[in-house]
Formats: sequence, C-alpha cells, structure tokens
Amino acid sequence: MNSLSRRHFLKLIGTSTALAATPTWLKAQTAASGRVVIVGGGFAGATAAKYLRHWSGGNVAVTLVDANPAHVSCILSNLALNGSLGLSQITFNYEALKQKYGVTVEAGQAVGAANGQLHLQDGRTLAYDRLILAPGIDFAPVPGLDIRRIPHAWQAGPQTTLLKNQLRDMPPGGVFVLTIPLAPYRCPPGPYERACLVADYLKRNKPGSKVIVLDANPKIMAEEHTFTKAFYQTHAGIIEYHPNVLLNEVDSTNRTAITSQGNFSASVLNVLPPQKAGKIVSDLGLTGGGNWAPVDPLTYESTVAKGIHIIGDSQGTSQPKSGHIANSEAKVCADAILRAFAGELPDPAPT
Repeated sequence: MNSLSRRHFLKLIGTSTALAATPTWLKAQTAASGRVVIVGGGFAGATAAKYLRHWSGGNVAVTLVDANPAHVSCILSNLALNGSLGLSQITFNYEALKQKYGVTVEAGQAVGAANGQLHLQDGRTLAYDRLILAPGIDFAPVPGLDIRRIPHAWQAGPQTTLLKNQLRDMPPGGVFVLTIPLAPYRCPPGPYERACLVADYLKRNKPGSKVIVLDANPKIMAEEHTFTKAFYQTHAGIIEYHPNVLLNEVDSTNRTAITSQGNFSASVLNVLPPQKAGKIVSDLGLTGGGNWAPVDPLTYESTVAKGIHIIGDSQGTSQPKSGHIANSEAKVCADAILRAFAGELPDPAPT
C-alpha cells in the first residue's frame, strides 16, 4: 500500500471510530452491570469487547477468549502475497483492549457452553450472563484437498505465507488456478481482488503466465462492473474467468482441480473451500442444521438459544461476511446487550 492510500485508509478508520459515539439513551453512570464473554478476537469480537466496556462506562465485565495471542487480519492479506505488506503489518494484539478499556483477555480454545458457563479445552470455565460468539469461518471438506500443499489462504497467517512462497517459486509461463465456492463466503470481493493482484504480480515477474478463475457462482458476486473490466480489459490475455464451475475433488499431489467442467492443472493451485460457521457455533447446535447461525438482526441473539449472540462471519443473515459489516454488527449487538442489562428493548431500527 502506498503512503497516500495508507493515509486514506487510516483516515477512514478514524472517521468510523468517531461515528461510533455513545448511544444517546445510555448514561454510563446508570448503566446496568453484567458479565459478557466473547469468543473470537477478530473484527467482530474485538469491536464488541471495546464498545461493551466503553458504552457501559466500565460497568460491564467483558472477557475476550481467543486461541491466538494476536489477530492476523484477512483484510489486506492479499497484499502480503506480492510483498506490498508484511504479515506483521496486519497483525494486531489485544493490549489496547486490556490497557485502555479494561477487557480481560484469556488465551484458550472454547469447546462448549451450558448454563451460563463457557468451557475451555484446558478445563477452565468462564461464567457469563451473555455469550457472544465471533469465531469467523470453518471450512467444509473437499475430497482430496491437502491444505499443506494446496493453500486456501482465507484465514491469514501461515496459509498466506505458504501461498506467497508458491507464487514466488512459480516458473515463468506457469498457471495459477483459483477456485471460488458458492456464496455466501467470507469477503465477497476478495477472490476477485486476489485474481487481479496475482495477475499483476505475474505480469511483472513471471512472463507468459496466466490466471484461471473457476467460479462456482453464475457470475462475479461483488463489484461486477469493476471486476469485469479488470478481467477482460486491464488483465486481458492473463486472466481467464469461468463461471458455473463446481469443484468436485482436488488432486493435491498433481495440483489439479477436478471440476464439473473438466480438470484444471496448475503450477499453483489456490482452492477456497466451501465455508460455514465457526466450529464452536456448529458444535453448540446453533446453525439449525444449516451452514450459518440464524439470529435476530436487531440483537444478533441466536434464534436457537437465548442469551447467546453470533456476530461476524458465522451469523446467518443476508448481510455480507466482511470486516466492515462485522464491525457494525458488533456495535448493534453491544448496544442491544447493554439495553437488555438496563431492562430496555433493543433499538427497533439500528443503523
């Protein structure tokens, strides 16, 4: 990211924070108390933790649980593939939540919840009055897929590094094949952005190479005009776009996607598996038999279990699974929980 666009990005973040003013109905000195435990420290979970403490004037006890000591952002992670950003630049710890807002941060893997207790893999339990689940996504199995060889890089971190290294080692004249699952999936424009970024990288570093996009969807699912122009004009002759291609199986040894429209072999094969709610959400039976968790969009409270809220990528509304939307969902959810603690009804028309 160049300095100008980075300044613009930071300015937008600042604007977003300024707009998130304390709700006018809430007076911190009279806010009801309560205990909230949050699973997942990404954009949804961390935002909910911040605003539960901020808007309650510190009267609500908030514990954030995550298996990792820091969050590696999927947002902007495509820029790590061509070296524009390092992973350290998109890795965020929880020190501000702890030091500035008084959030208790616990390292651990959530494995269950019942009767107001969250159970961690190491045997610890955490008591709550309200539980927020923001674990992100999990992946449906793809026959033959070995992510140690065929990366998805749709959860940033080691997978990002693996894909970056494979691109670096790709020979000139090679083929990069990207598979896109049926919607909904995390970050609707993300796969198309990746295709363009890789095409630009190959154009500059691997002459004669091409990108083949195998999309299970009938058309480009986000910013269709922009990416149609990018595929057929900006990167014409480098990107091949194929809609309605269902991935049936992967030959991980030979880097081949076996699809409804034939076999596609690659120098680098990037498979984005079909996606579903995070494991803890499924394990608690909160998906109602589907892939995503149904919720009340005014509160993000589960329609399956009272007192449990699901925000971010795991929720099952029609809202896109993106960092910006996760941030907004977290604020709506935090506001609804504080209103509930204060004996109030949720905002009937949250923005």
